[in-house]
Amino acid sequence: MQALTPRAALIAMTIVAALILGSALASEYWGGLVPCALCLVERWPYRIAVVLGILGIVLPPRFTTPVLILFCLTMIGGMVAGFVHVGVEMLWWPSPMPECIAPNLAGKSIAERLAAMPARPSKPCDEPTFLIPFLPISLAGMNMLAATILAVAAAATAKFLRRG
Repeated sequence: MQALTPRAALIAMTIVAALILGSALASEYWGGLVPCALCLVERWPYRIAVVLGILGIVLPPRFTTPVLILFCLTMIGGMVAGFVHVGVEMLWWPSPMPECIAPNLAGKSIAERLAAMPARPSKPCDEPTFLIPFLPISLAGMNMLAATILAVAAAATAKFLRRG
């Protein structure tokens, strides 16, 4: 059996990142799940990782290691975003996003209150969404786990390239 090449590993990681991003978008558009502001932030590392992966695939092989390092750093950013979101869901700290905090409508007229309301209400950031009912891990927790796995895979592949 032939070993997985660094370029093939990068292709696999790019596909996984695209599938994760696609599943988040599909759950929103077809599944009816409303993302909170932190959920939307958590999608950015996957978008960046997909672009980096495509660049690493089309660029000459000498650019594979730098792309893998950037991919790893991007996924570490995804881990951090996921960790912050899990902390907000667990009520360890308040959300850093102003969109997650209820607006202060005190002292305003009904018309001003209605004008301040968003067209599409968002989900509170501290309300976890569980994909699998009997599995006590939220989507933010799954995102943190997926970003960790991708970061470790990219780092291991980059390390393998530096040795070889």
